[in-house]
Amino acid sequence: MPSSRDVLTPDSLAMLQAIAETGSFAAAARSLGLVPSALTYRVRQIEDALDVLLFDRSSRHAQATEAGQALLREGARLLQEIDAVAHRVKRVATGWEPQLTIVVDGAIARTPVFELIEAFYALKPPTTLKIKDGILSGTLEALTSGQADLAVGIAVNASNAAELQTREIGEMEFIFAVAPHHPLAQATEPISDEELLQHRLIAVADSGVRDKISYGLVNGQDVLTVDSMQAKVEAQIRGIGGGFLPRGMAQAYLDAGLLVTRQVRRASRNLRLHYGWPGAAHRTPGRALQWWLEQLESPATRRALMENHHRH
Repeated sequence: MPSSRDVLTPDSLAMLQAIAETGSFAAAARSLGLVPSALTYRVRQIEDALDVLLFDRSSRHAQATEAGQALLREGARLLQEIDAVAHRVKRVATGWEPQLTIVVDGAIARTPVFELIEAFYALKPPTTLKIKDGILSGTLEALTSGQADLAVGIAVNASNAAELQTREIGEMEFIFAVAPHHPLAQATEPISDEELLQHRLIAVADSGVRDKISYGLVNGQDVLTVDSMQAKVEAQIRGIGGGFLPRGMAQAYLDAGLLVTRQVRRASRNLRLHYGWPGAAHRTPGRALQWWLEQLESPATRRALMENHHRH
């Protein structure tokens, strides 16, 4: 007797789908170019191998039983997966990666990132995109640990990471900002560390696992830690605390009067941001990564990633 593996072939699954869609064995046989007896025999073989009844033959229509419906659902999924595998193999042969994972640091503007995603999809590439969020050392770590193929917004030193290519995006200016109703909004400038210590700081948690770093903290200061730049902005607008924000991200809120910028005595917080990807200089990237690297070579794109945090 044939086994379930012998009978559950892609052709058999497609045949069962044809029966369900046409509603009768005879109509399915016609659509598949089979004689009805051959189709009926093949269905019986599947039923015998699985020891289930797939179609209720008591009515004029071929009605799938509960077991039959389950097999049709799973069969449709398997056929899709087979098509996807064939598609992926074909892509690899054309030089396109099956998937490209990009980690984007929280300090990078999201609007231009999504504009790049739209432009990439306009090419109708056979590559699946995955976008991950990173903060500080976690952005680099996603790259060095093999979880990402491209990192945009590396703010930490990547020079000791083996076989990593990096290019500069630019220098991002950070400003200290608080809500207009926060006590520090009325403090005498420049604000000293001693005064900052009296107030809560809003900090974004480093998404790295190994070497966590932090920026802008005064030792002993009360800190509210959040896990995204959006949450940090929200907390600062509400007056829960103060903190450093990229000027491009804060500008719309400053213009709207939701935040005010304050001069602090400590050195201004400017970060030099980079983008990076793994691989030796002589290794040619896949076509999807090549496209993204070409876009990032544009000074206008790099400037937008630093500044265009809000839709205009």
